[in-house]
Amino acid sequence: MTQVFTVTETISQITRLTEIRLSAYIEAEAVTPAQGADGPLFDRADLARLDLLCELDDLYDVGPDGLAVLISVLDQLHSARADRQALLDAISTEPPEVRARIAAALVAAGSVPEDET
Repeated sequence: MTQVFTVTETISQITRLTEIRLSAYIEAEAVTPAQGADGPLFDRADLARLDLLCELDDLYDVGPDGLAVLISVLDQLHSARADRQALLDAISTEPPEVRARIAAALVAAGSVPEDET
């Protein structure tokens, strides 16, 4: 079962987080908590995201909207890395001649240098 945290519990878990900051992050959709009967509920991933948002906000002062864009790019990068790994795993199960053809096609497309295949 996933542990969830209320607004008060979330703010107490993340020292740099304030209610105003949290509201701004939610409004900018930098974090999208689940909605419970008594208000927003945050899971551990949300807490990690909020901690990162606070750190980036303190370091770069880009504001909630800028942070929402940045965190979206990080989400896309994370997803792309997972997709890439799934593709590599699938290719690794193919026969050597199929893997060689894929490698040659990647070299021909300029996607990877010849010495990395």
